[in-house]
Amino acid sequence: MANKKHWLLLFIVSSLLSGCINPTNRGQQYQDGKFASILNKTDVIQSNAPRDYSKFTKQAGEVTSNSESMAALYQPLYSKLNDWILESGDPKDLAKYGIQAAQLGGGDDKGNVLFTGYFSPVMELRHHANDKFKYPVYAKPDCESECPTRAQIYDGALKGKGLELGYAANRIDPFIMEVQGSGFVHFADDDTLEYFSYGGKNNKPYVSIGKILIEEGEVPREKMSLKAIKDWVFSHNDQQVKDLLEQNPSFVFFKPRKANDVLGTAGIPLLPMASVAGDSSILPMGTPILAEVPLVNADGTWSGVHQLRLLLVLDTGGAVKDNHLDLYYGMGPRAGLEAGHYKYFGRVWKLGLNHSPTQAPWSKPPEKLE
Repeated sequence: MANKKHWLLLFIVSSLLSGCINPTNRGQQYQDGKFASILNKTDVIQSNAPRDYSKFTKQAGEVTSNSESMAALYQPLYSKLNDWILESGDPKDLAKYGIQAAQLGGGDDKGNVLFTGYFSPVMELRHHANDKFKYPVYAKPDCESECPTRAQIYDGALKGKGLELGYAANRIDPFIMEVQGSGFVHFADDDTLEYFSYGGKNNKPYVSIGKILIEEGEVPREKMSLKAIKDWVFSHNDQQVKDLLEQNPSFVFFKPRKANDVLGTAGIPLLPMASVAGDSSILPMGTPILAEVPLVNADGTWSGVHQLRLLLVLDTGGAVKDNHLDLYYGMGPRAGLEAGHYKYFGRVWKLGLNHSPTQAPWSKPPEKLE
């Protein structure tokens, strides 16, 4: 009897340790063993997740109608994927259409790829500074490696150089737009709407202020979100906010243009929940991916469900590297609230077409495709 108790205790301890080693609280799965590479050749994709491919055709159409070079490269693959969607949609059948796959190894080498969310904010600006709207948003100065840091910019390094695009009522709204990489702005003084696209950065390292707030005990890790950051900012004075933001020396500049479609780095209009930002060194712009996208509840908690979707990589981001994808949520406050909660894991397969320039998706892309 004592021996049975001993083995039972060992089993319980082993189970607990396994739970710690393989957490599942953010949608992690462990179906594929250990991966040796970031891209791993996959002969057959096994997934029983519910499917939604409804936005792929429209997003692919934006690529082919807006970029001749990308259309020449990807149209054959997009066409085969559309045939597959109409005739099957079962990931096990992809090879019948000449479609090849490579699974991303994930940050843990077990296939768990991090999904976060981003959105296009709408920021209130004024053309001229006043007592309330006094924080400038800048175009890129003529600098490369010697660009000023965020602290230097906040202290006036760019003042008087004619680079001011408008003035915000606080520091956090421009900062959030920097993190997103672009966004819409509304000028109430003449009731105009513009789109500020990515205009470059100062080439300083990016530091997460969310991580800083967690490490300093200001916000619990489990409650960290965009809303939590904004709540902290609006409950502290200007100097405290300035001190926090300056810990991220990276600074993003913008280019104004007429407000129409939201464009990613690839210059293609982005559709919500149909495109992602990714690392172009492994996922060139225009690459289709099949992904088990983690779904969340209305309050941002993990729903326990993944959904199989076809997404296009059409954007990049300073913090989006390797096994990390940023899902585009759309425009405005609601999209921002949803994107701010999103930090979960799913499985991802990069797709290519046999006997075409996109074949062998498990190989690192040649430089000309990046």
